[in-house]
Amino acid sequence: MTRLAVVEDNPDNRLLVSAILEDEFEIEEHERGDEALAAMTEDPPDIVLMDISLPGMDGVQVLHAMRRRPELAHLPVIALTAHAMSGDRERFLAEGFNDYVTKPILDEDLLVGAITGLLERQGLRSA
Repeated sequence: MTRLAVVEDNPDNRLLVSAILEDEFEIEEHERGDEALAAMTEDPPDIVLMDISLPGMDGVQVLHAMRRRPELAHLPVIALTAHAMSGDRERFLAEGFNDYVTKPILDEDLLVGAITGLLERQGLRSA
């Protein structure tokens, strides 16, 4: 089963993401960016959903640290964020995220589609 890391400090958001995805993915949850970085370095998942507003290291800082580590640099990372102003999508993609999904999650098909699309492009899942 495909392993997905959810890096999100809000327990309600983690619960919602798990409820949407738990039938298709093995989910590991992390509340803090530094904790996620340490765990992913030891045992990398297949894909990452990353909140931007995290305590300590924010999601962009975690992403940059991941991209500097050879064992994590290739991982597809989706920004999962409440930052939904004009230009935010472009800004986060320019930072190095592979995709962008806004919270609150109103259409779970958008989230699932972003994940499966990235996995297909990475060759981790067939269309």
